Amino acid sequence: MNNDDTQPEGPNESSSPNFEELQRLLQNMLSGQQDAELDPSVLAKAAGISADPAVLGALFSTLRGAMSNPSDKIDWSVARRTALDAAGGEPATDSAAADRAFPVASLWLDEATQLGPVSDSPRVVNRIEWVQRSIDTWISLAEPVAESVSRALMNSVNSQMPEEMAAALQQATPMLRSVGGALFAVQLGSIVGQLSGEVVSAGDVGIPLFSGEGNEGGALLPGGIAKFAEGLDQDLEAVTLYLAVRELAHARLFRHTKWLRSHLLTAITDYARGIHIDTERIEEVSREIDPSRPDQLQEILASGALFPPKTEAQEAAHERLATMLALIEGWVDTVTEDATRRLPGANGIAEMVRRRRATGGPGERAFAALAGLELRPRRLREAALMWRTVVDRGGQSARDNLWSHPDIMPSAEEIDAPDLLLSRIGLLGDGTAPVDPFDDELKKLLSNELPPRDLGAGDTDGAGGDGDADGTGDSGGSEPGASPRA
Repeated sequence: MNNDDTQPEGPNESSSPNFEELQRLLQNMLSGQQDAELDPSVLAKAAGISADPAVLGALFSTLRGAMSNPSDKIDWSVARRTALDAAGGEPATDSAAADRAFPVASLWLDEATQLGPVSDSPRVVNRIEWVQRSIDTWISLAEPVAESVSRALMNSVNSQMPEEMAAALQQATPMLRSVGGALFAVQLGSIVGQLSGEVVSAGDVGIPLFSGEGNEGGALLPGGIAKFAEGLDQDLEAVTLYLAVRELAHARLFRHTKWLRSHLLTAITDYARGIHIDTERIEEVSREIDPSRPDQLQEILASGALFPPKTEAQEAAHERLATMLALIEGWVDTVTEDATRRLPGANGIAEMVRRRRATGGPGERAFAALAGLELRPRRLREAALMWRTVVDRGGQSARDNLWSHPDIMPSAEEIDAPDLLLSRIGLLGDGTAPVDPFDDELKKLLSNELPPRDLGAGDTDGAGGDGDADGTGDSGGSEPGASPRA
């Protein structure tokens, strides 16, 4: 079954969990009423997952295992199975356009950036392959939040449970913890499976989802590209070629910038670990819900109302993340624009890509509601303009060399005011100064242009340069500052 046919284009009943309903169901389970109350469709709706029979089957198998063999650890294999089930049933698509696009895209990129081709070959993947190669990254991003959700469910049940059942609840805590984690894993798998029907490439969401040997050359999903091209008045071949250029540019950036992937994922993890669920707000929401408006809870959850205000550490991590995502996407936009100048309709395709990244798809919004983590870049246009300014002043090398170390990357302030960056790297004047001051000093050393030694008044061999190991002292004397004068 192809789940795309049943997925609406926006937040829906399956996009966020109903904590109040989950709480009620767990109470019934503890009081021995689960056989009468545990309706599959009700639990699916409360857990915020698809009512697809395959997904429900995985859910109940998981819950039975969680209740019979409770564990403090989440069984993430459930997320993998659920995601694969949700991604299945994709109709066959023609990969010829993508295969033709890769070599052309690589040639065009050679002219647009100094970051060379990646040794791994780009590939065409389907939805199931995308899930298989990306699920571990999604799990690493969601794991810190899963613990918080599990604790929130237990705390909510505990606060509502009669005193006479307190002892029973304490004994059931491992089971509750295991059930809460299982529900989260199933929902994560459902979201990743849904995302597999929305993305067009491996780097589509802005972070490097694929990793490991042979997987870093970039990948396209022909099914996703065909769906994306439906709303465009553009030839499918042109759209595929444009998206291939973007994907290979993304792959080159992450492969050549060795520190970038770990830097980005660390910022995401630092932010996610600080997330916790506001259980008091859950109770407030349950009182505010209008029974005649079943969509009201989804709206509240999608707004992030259950996530408390960010801590200072979270704010700092979120700012680093937002800045880095903008720098990555802005660089890819700029390089892609230069590489596709000869492609008819490139500007129109570029604008649709930017709009799509700005709004996000249903799956991306669902992940934001699930984990409280937004992966869309802020100030994307400002970052692209900054990169363009650097290229205009210093060329491709000035732009690409800034990725050589995280300490010299543009800051958030420099994105907003590119002149600050140009001044820092020596391009605010005539644009001839090198990007890296260390490189400048090294060039001076190699060309014997460093300032002279402070010689004493009686020292008379400063003019000849007998200490020149390469025998260039005579020519060095004509250079300003090459030898002291009496």
